[in-house]
Amino acid sequence: MLEERISEIDAEAAAKSVSEAVTRLGACPHDCPDTCSMIYTVENGRLIDVRGNPDHPMTRGALCGKLKDFDRHHYNPDRILYPMRRTGPKGSGQFERITWDEALAEIHRRFTGIIETHGAEAILPYNYLGNEGVVQGLTVGDAFFNRLGATVAEKTFCGSGSCTAWLLTVGPTNGTDPMSFAQSKLIVIWGCNSVSTNIHHWHVVKEAQRHGARVIVIDPYRSRTAAQADWHLMPKPGTDGALAMAMIHVIMEEGLTDDDYIARHTVGFEPLKERAQAFTPEYAAEICGIPADDIRQLAREYATTRNAALRPGVAVERSAGGAQALRAIFSLPALTGSWKDPGGGVYQMPLWEFPVHWDRVCRPDLIPEGTRVLNVLKLGEVLTGEAGIEPGIHALMVYNANPVSNSTETAKIKRGLAREDLFTVVSEHFVTDTARYADILLPATMAAEHDDMMFSWGHFFFTLNQKAIEPPGETVANAELFRRLAKTFGFTEPQFSMSETELMEWYLDWESPKLGGIGMDHFRQHGWYRLNIGDPETRTPHAEGNFPTPSGKCEFYSEAAVTSGNFVAPPFRQMYEQFQGGEALDPLPGYVPANERPETNPAQAERYPLNIVSPKSHGFLNSQYANEAHKVRAQGEQTILINPADAQSREIGEGALVRVFNDRGAFHGQARVTEEVPPGLVIASLGYWHSLNRDGAVNVISASTYGGMGHSPTFSDNLVQVGLAQ
Repeated sequence: MLEERISEIDAEAAAKSVSEAVTRLGACPHDCPDTCSMIYTVENGRLIDVRGNPDHPMTRGALCGKLKDFDRHHYNPDRILYPMRRTGPKGSGQFERITWDEALAEIHRRFTGIIETHGAEAILPYNYLGNEGVVQGLTVGDAFFNRLGATVAEKTFCGSGSCTAWLLTVGPTNGTDPMSFAQSKLIVIWGCNSVSTNIHHWHVVKEAQRHGARVIVIDPYRSRTAAQADWHLMPKPGTDGALAMAMIHVIMEEGLTDDDYIARHTVGFEPLKERAQAFTPEYAAEICGIPADDIRQLAREYATTRNAALRPGVAVERSAGGAQALRAIFSLPALTGSWKDPGGGVYQMPLWEFPVHWDRVCRPDLIPEGTRVLNVLKLGEVLTGEAGIEPGIHALMVYNANPVSNSTETAKIKRGLAREDLFTVVSEHFVTDTARYADILLPATMAAEHDDMMFSWGHFFFTLNQKAIEPPGETVANAELFRRLAKTFGFTEPQFSMSETELMEWYLDWESPKLGGIGMDHFRQHGWYRLNIGDPETRTPHAEGNFPTPSGKCEFYSEAAVTSGNFVAPPFRQMYEQFQGGEALDPLPGYVPANERPETNPAQAERYPLNIVSPKSHGFLNSQYANEAHKVRAQGEQTILINPADAQSREIGEGALVRVFNDRGAFHGQARVTEEVPPGLVIASLGYWHSLNRDGAVNVISASTYGGMGHSPTFSDNLVQVGLAQ
């Protein structure tokens, strides 16, 4: 009887506990196109569950493996909970607790001293999309640092080449709705591992596939997505431009063009036709390694199938010719008229349509005239002095980013961060590879601990994130951090006194018809709002042209490429500066060889004969979660995928510890000998921490060389050698 009564009491307590639980509406904060709508469940002030919001039409109640225990992530015992000051050598990760007043006073003293001695441009903010929110994300510190007069950081880690190519071809349009792929009959996924990095769009693709759509994946190796395709094509890294131009050649030569659409809605057809004449399938086959007959079949299938959709990934841009390749890809729907069909056209980045007052967020009006701009991809050479800039950088503040794990030439960055004369402030959740070098380390909140509004670079929904629990310890939201800094420096602009909810109200353009007359009450009730841009089942944004280009048409030939030159597309330069003039660009799409390929750089290839591609990992979000043992177990330790022929010639067996290296650095991993990669290519996924790996991580070998447009990175344009570890 006693045991039964105890069970009854437990059941009553459980029922009471459930009834007392409250929910809040959440949004995934990560740098991912899916931007999932979530529901937080809180009991007695503690976050006990995070689940997907089943009412959201795109994310439909599902969370990826990275987020399935997001509540547990908030309570990781390794979290930074208090401000800290470095006590050991730089890079040692040794700190002591201090107060917020002490931390802010130290930052003020050091920044002020540097400004007096070297000028404000000797201070560099470094941040990216560790948080993707309108309030807490990419641009959260811009207003403060612009007011301070610091060097402007140009942020082109991801998408800048793709977006520049997009603007030159079709203008700032949203393109095809990812939900419209349910209407597609042919889907070409080009350089995107959707299963690992865009899972909610993959569900739409699979739905279309179940209804008869043919799915073609173009990727240099057999990714999880390629394994589920109806047809997988494997071009050599950095040769996408040759393949796309050969498709254009076949479509034109075989009369598969939509001549009426071309005549009414495009410019530059004849110059493009002349450019494409050289790109016969046989010529392209020699470059990209895909048989000529397969190239013909790909072009014919694409051109002759109605409702044909293209989904190029950001990975395509990550070589010297990547942006030019994307211009060719973006030209294809106008050649065949697929813009006329629901589920046709191109799905690129829908961020162009989100009605946000970015000038209010970033405050370009606060930048002193003539302030210099430095690109974040060049951090290593900037910090080591190799960039030759004056004044040099004497203070660095890092937030929403982990450059030692995720940037280029990371060994050089570590040498720069080790400078005793460099004052470094880092705001973080954990003692990351970068945070280990901080002089002052500040504790940041996680998503359930602050308010925010998420736009998306993968779908057309604004998503509200409500603060669900009180921040632990002395952690503060990014917006609060910059409020405190602004107060410390005596900045009195009203923006620096506004709460997160006030900032949301001020930042969004509520008068835009794309918000359909709603207000914040709608978000508090539903958690999300789909932009008022049409039904995805019938939507055809460019069936009648209406391209927001200078000509109003799809521009195969771009006069802006010649007159404006190389520019960095928004939102990558503080979301407000559309054009940065420079050397004139090629007005037409084309093929530009990779910087580092055996065929184009034979001298380098004698020492480093293998191309390397570093895709996003399945279990991490860039370097986030790579410090959590259960996530590492699920993802697996760092592996190096290598073809049996390359492994045999190096006496490398399955599971062997190998060293991957070039002149820029080296890292280790376990060999996985597999036919999933072709000869001449190795694959090592991104995200592992230097401090938790045997020796560095994959980006230590990555060059900081720009791609062809928009100062895009060249993460997949590198040669390496692989050998057994000593």
